Amino acid sequence: MKGRRLGNDNYKPKVLHTCGARPACLVNASMTYCGNNQIYAFGGFDRDTDEVYNHVLKLDLGSLQWTLVDNYGDIPGVRMGHTACLWQGDKLLIHGGENEHREYLSDVIIFDLKTAHWTSPDIRGPIPRGRARHAATVYDEKLFILGGLTGAENYALDEICYLDLRTWTWSRSWSFVGRFDHSAWVWGGRLWVFGGLGPDMERTGELWWLDLKSSPAFKTTPEYGPLSPQINNRVTPSPRSAFAQFNQPQPMVTGSTGYTANSSSIQVRTAAMAPRPIAPGAIASMRFISGPNVPSQSLGTHFHVYSSGALLDFVTPADTIRPSECNLSALELDPLQWQRLAEGSEIFDPGYRWHYCAINEDGTKAWLLGCANDTPENGAGVFEEYLSDVLPLDLRRFGLLGNDLTPEPYVDQGKLPASDRHASSNLNGLGADLAIMFDKSPDSGSGSDFTVTAERDDEVDNDTLVTTSSLTVNEAHQFLPPDASTSAPIFVHKLILQARWPHFTRVYAAQMAEFHTKKMHIPEPYTVVRAFLYYLYTDSIARHPEFCPSLAEVAGLLVMSNIYDMPRLRLLCIHRLSREVDVETAAVVWDRAGVAGEEWLRRRAASFCLTHWGRLVRTEGFRRLSRQSMMELCEVIDVEGRVVGGEELEVVGGLGGGKFGFGGSGRIIAKIRTSTPGAQLGEEMEDIESVEDEGMEMN
Repeated sequence: MKGRRLGNDNYKPKVLHTCGARPACLVNASMTYCGNNQIYAFGGFDRDTDEVYNHVLKLDLGSLQWTLVDNYGDIPGVRMGHTACLWQGDKLLIHGGENEHREYLSDVIIFDLKTAHWTSPDIRGPIPRGRARHAATVYDEKLFILGGLTGAENYALDEICYLDLRTWTWSRSWSFVGRFDHSAWVWGGRLWVFGGLGPDMERTGELWWLDLKSSPAFKTTPEYGPLSPQINNRVTPSPRSAFAQFNQPQPMVTGSTGYTANSSSIQVRTAAMAPRPIAPGAIASMRFISGPNVPSQSLGTHFHVYSSGALLDFVTPADTIRPSECNLSALELDPLQWQRLAEGSEIFDPGYRWHYCAINEDGTKAWLLGCANDTPENGAGVFEEYLSDVLPLDLRRFGLLGNDLTPEPYVDQGKLPASDRHASSNLNGLGADLAIMFDKSPDSGSGSDFTVTAERDDEVDNDTLVTTSSLTVNEAHQFLPPDASTSAPIFVHKLILQARWPHFTRVYAAQMAEFHTKKMHIPEPYTVVRAFLYYLYTDSIARHPEFCPSLAEVAGLLVMSNIYDMPRLRLLCIHRLSREVDVETAAVVWDRAGVAGEEWLRRRAASFCLTHWGRLVRTEGFRRLSRQSMMELCEVIDVEGRVVGGEELEVVGGLGGGKFGFGGSGRIIAKIRTSTPGAQLGEEMEDIESVEDEGMEMN
């Protein structure tokens, strides 16, 4: 049986048309993926009718059906610019927003997805200022609130606070970074903030983070007395640059559902803008000025979400951006490097505009919601806009592992060490212990009871690799004669191979030749087979000086994951290859991606090869390609393409700019600000440096 090839199609997401009670094209509503293939929409402001809603709508992504949810209990008032966070898998936490009078709210309401019932918890502690267009995220049973707009002058808050969801107690508020319409998430024990607008109403590309683990203030439960009497003083309506129809307080109105604002849930805070202490823990920020892969935040419509240890930036079509500038980019948070995952033409249809983005908790799927540019007329001469279309995106097709498979870089000190024998390791505890017994002869006391051989590295050429990689699984493991030339034996344990390798389990269950001889031959290079078996022991393909020294082995692992239908190994290989490919290995990665049928990775590698063509053709990896592979790589170039060099290359920016080639004046400037408790934000340490190496996409 031939191994099933994963991802060998030319993947491009398809726009799907929804039906049912489609919501109006709302401004500042919340769209949250809540599991079970469902997206929930709540609230928002209709820019055509000037109406603020408190509707709850549900989109079934299976049937593409919108339905209006009947909800009960302490139904909240109409609002927009609020936040909605999934909590405990079956509840939505709604915080803040603006009501129909443009009053800023600070209440917290819970919507039970199973019962469609609203409840208002008994809140304790100092209620923070009412706000809208802020960011919220749930981490460690705490609801973190950051930034937002408040006050009569649309003041951009720089506050951060949290609500302890165990005791329903608010913490105090600290000063962090002034933002609204931004994104926030937690990864690696740090709270990250990106995008949005600053106090001067400028769109920013700054990345800020706050270390949550370095301060006990974020670990202990806040202790305060009972909540003081509610303050319901009305404030001056907030002027809106885009929606200035409400310049004075308006009488109470009802939405199309018949619901009015529930006064019991409104908490309008008018506390003075007193200075706040700086947030405890180390604070740092980085600003990306320019670069070939740094998306400009001032152009197009951006959606920022977190997945797999990276910030994803969907740069979608808009009137302010050319189609060629649309793309999907990712900021890897560990090395702080931007990657271009896909061009806009590979994802977006220019005939659509997208208004919202939702992502699942695992970070493997995302959905853009919007409508076509040419919307139908409603019969009264008015063109209605609906959230009539959805664009589903499988993020694993772009080399993203998902949150469950992405290791966090900062080890929690409260957990056990990686291994009793290894104080620190990139492996889990069991993997680190098993690695000690890998490839040790039985005479050493390792208990190994099975032998695997492979092709000798010095006898393998690319033509042989193409032939063996196209064999079926059964053909690849035909019994070898005793005098066959093979690599040195690799000593392993049958129990581990049976537990981790489905193909080996089937071979042993069928009592094939390997069962009787306790030997197996795999017709792949020795270094690749050894890296594959090491992965079975450790569940890791991280760089190892002996067992996985280079990306060439990882490229070979990608082919083996395709042959043996091992999707987890495939994802790990694509993730590492797409981010670490360099000049020496680019040709090998391109060739192996083609054998494995990974078209997305092959396109990325081909683009890298063409960009570095002059250096690439002088590498050993390129010289070892088969004649057929060399011809195919050359044919990747456009029919009208030509090699540009010398003075002409310098004129178009290849020797010093970012348009062609890498290096030179197209720099990414990183400005680092650090702050510790007791210091002032104004006391900054600026370290401006040119980042010359961004892995695959250096400038």
